[in-house]
Amino acid sequence: MFESEREVHIPTDEEEEEIQRQIAQDPDAPEWTDEDWERARPAMEVDAEIVKWSRQTRGRQKAPIKELISIRLDADLASHFRASGKGWQTRLNDTLRKAVFGS
Repeated sequence: MFESEREVHIPTDEEEEEIQRQIAQDPDAPEWTDEDWERARPAMEVDAEIVKWSRQTRGRQKAPIKELISIRLDADLASHFRASGKGWQTRLNDTLRKAVFGS
């Protein structure tokens, strides 16, 4: 389904009340008080190294051996590989290599 075809559900007033009630009861996500906001500090002050690390990009390949392409796959194939977690594109590449070259 294309993003433009997605339906957006706008909750009724009753549904919204129930959502807000459940949020208020969630012990893992308490609502912040004014004191919490006053004590809050920017992430860069708390741990600059982690912030810098999270903003890093991979950069260009030293010796490009892969080609960036766009390909359309059947949804069940894409889902199968994505479900295997991080590195799914490499596993898909390896599967195609075995199918084409037998190694």
